[in-house]
Amino acid sequence: MRVLLWHVHGSWATSFVHGPYTTLVPAVPDRGPDGRGRPETFVWPDRAVEVPHDRLREEHVDVVVLQRPHELELCERWLGRRPGRDLPAVYVEHDTPRRTPADAGPPEEVVPDSRHFLHDRSDIPVVHVTHFNRLFWNCGRAPTTVIEHGVVDPGYRFRGDWPRAAVVINDPLRRGRVAGTDLLPGLAAAVPLDLFGMNVRDVPRRLGISPESLWTYEDLPQARMHAEIARRRVYLHPYRWTSLGLALIEAMMLGLPVVALATTEAVEAVPPEAGVLSTRVGALAEAARALAADGPRARRMGKEARAFAVDRYGLPRFLRDWRHMLTEVTR
Repeated sequence: MRVLLWHVHGSWATSFVHGPYTTLVPAVPDRGPDGRGRPETFVWPDRAVEVPHDRLREEHVDVVVLQRPHELELCERWLGRRPGRDLPAVYVEHDTPRRTPADAGPPEEVVPDSRHFLHDRSDIPVVHVTHFNRLFWNCGRAPTTVIEHGVVDPGYRFRGDWPRAAVVINDPLRRGRVAGTDLLPGLAAAVPLDLFGMNVRDVPRRLGISPESLWTYEDLPQARMHAEIARRRVYLHPYRWTSLGLALIEAMMLGLPVVALATTEAVEAVPPEAGVLSTRVGALAEAARALAADGPRARRMGKEARAFAVDRYGLPRFLRDWRHMLTEVTR
């Protein structure tokens, strides 16, 4: 089977391309968002093949896995085939619904009533990455299912020799309250933080956090980021409203205990023995401080976190679910 897939979400795509199929990954000359090709910071197998976008019409494609609304138009323009009509297709919904801006014209839409853009189509199944997403999106006529995340196991690597908390947020200043960026000053006052991700370098200055309380690590290759996170004693997940971050699952597999806001899918992903969940920011700050100060307890809870994450979010189950989905849609 030959699957067309845009490189959108690096960690999710890294898991997907490990499946038993050939993945065709579009590339454009400037490596922009619509054609990043193969990544430099993730390890992909050879069966993930980079294809220049202007040569896709020459390729045999059995199915397209869409991840952004405008990819329907891209697929038709670059392949000359319409997803769901001329070409079997599925749409992966990575995100939780967003509120419609109040000044956008129609009345503001309540999140649980958010209509998916495929709401009126029945020819493209929507695959949600969490049960929370499926619950909150209104997908109408579109067939829906859930294929929970699967993660390439980085192995148990916990060292915990630094009594600090690791946080992963890409573009924290742009994402703001959604990612819990505004909570970082208060949390950093309780426990030193290490912030990993894209565009994080200016965060301490912009938020008024001392360099001693918040260190930043920008755009590290995945393997190095895993090694760095494993040196910390706790993983902090301050997101208010997001789909389940793969960095959270990776941290659990590395062997870190988790402190997280009890929102969205985190309540399903982190059992009590693996960490602390609360909607009280003060409780999270205290839990992170206590775990950072207690290496043996952090290690014990981290082992529980790893056992749970490997069982629920292991790559074999993820790839098995996707193989079944792609077989069904191409029949």
